[in-house]
Amino acid sequence: MIDILPGRTLKGRVAGLYHAPGSDFETVPVERLDLTFDGIEGDRHAGMIRKSTSREPWHRRGTPVRNERQLSILSPDELAATAEALNIAEIRPEWIGGNILIEGVPHLTRLPPRTLLMFEGGATVRVDGDNAPCRKSGAAIMRHVPRRPDIELGFVAAAKHRRGLVAWVESEGRVELGEVVSVRIWEQPIYPGLLPEKTLFD
Repeated sequence: MIDILPGRTLKGRVAGLYHAPGSDFETVPVERLDLTFDGIEGDRHAGMIRKSTSREPWHRRGTPVRNERQLSILSPDELAATAEALNIAEIRPEWIGGNILIEGVPHLTRLPPRTLLMFEGGATVRVDGDNAPCRKSGAAIMRHVPRRPDIELGFVAAAKHRRGLVAWVESEGRVELGEVVSVRIWEQPIYPGLLPEKTLFD
């Protein structure tokens, strides 16, 4: 027998929108985002294809792959918890390259792959998975919090399982600040297999 968690729909609200208009990692606040199949037009992470990085060690670095990282989605609650763990006043979404800030969805980073985010303006975004925290984001925060060199590495541990999600555009449309987002979670079968002694990624 396989345990299956039932599907369900949650509601959240768009509490912030941001884009990266140039080559810089950090984003800037905007009132709306027009999402296309390439992501956010003109954004640093736009495009249907990207080059593989250290996150995909099974590919040679720089191999063209599907861009499932078009969007970075964050939660204000998780940002606040991470800031508290680092003993700093705040972490702003734009400091770590956020694109969409969603409030009202508990444990946002734990939403499973394939979850759909359906916005009132017609855009639909499909979650690829959680966004593993890295030193680059920690270094970006350090630029805004002087005299805290420990944050570069400390962020990796403090933000584990609350760094937010990466996602890609499934259907085009406009997303506006303050609008409601429906979060469609598919039913989740719990994989019962035992891990072998050696796996594909060893």
